Amino acid sequence: MKRTLVTASLMAAGLFSLPTFAADIEVSVTNLTHGNHFTPLLIAAHDADSHLFQVGTQASAALQKMAEGGDIGDLDAAVTGNAGVTSANPAMGLLAAGANVSDVMLDTGDNTHLSIVAMVLPTNDAFMGLDAWEIPTEAGTYTMYVNAYDAGTEANDEIINGGGMSGVPGIPAAPSGDGGANGTGVMDNSDNINVHTHPGILGDMDPAGGMSDLDSRVHRWLNPVAKVVVTVK
Repeated sequence: MKRTLVTASLMAAGLFSLPTFAADIEVSVTNLTHGNHFTPLLIAAHDADSHLFQVGTQASAALQKMAEGGDIGDLDAAVTGNAGVTSANPAMGLLAAGANVSDVMLDTGDNTHLSIVAMVLPTNDAFMGLDAWEIPTEAGTYTMYVNAYDAGTEANDEIINGGGMSGVPGIPAAPSGDGGANGTGVMDNSDNINVHTHPGILGDMDPAGGMSDLDSRVHRWLNPVAKVVVTVK
């Protein structure tokens, strides 16, 4: 009996000593919308306790900067400052509707979870987001369809701000609560100040007025907005 117990203990010790992380992964992200861009992507591997965002909680200042203006700098710094690893802006700019960025390689080290974020442009504060997905330890290819979330930091009025174009032909600057040239704004009558699933763009077909500055024939979308493929080596 003693020999059996010792053997079982050694087997258990061996199991607990096995690595619980995936060292190398390859990530691909596809924009599933038909008329919207993603601002620079942030792909991050981190520990189980870290999050770039969490549904049902208030957005951090870093998340707000990304969701309203596409700035991933503070989120990137937060991850790397906590021993995480990132691929920041792997598409080298905006990711157009229907476009794909692939072959994004991450050596995750002992980081066990994966998060991905990018602002959906043009919106007030919508972003596509994968929150702390546990990286499988078994080699293989894993596919996920990812929703867009509302940061809860700005009203969804769909009004283009006074800053004009974003610098990309045909892509207006992100809407802003500061008001715009047309209409009074859509608003979804939501007072939810926490991160939550985004209801999508409504838009209209009146280029000179109406309730929205976004063309529903171009910018309307519903979830999911992205396809993420992760290959664990």
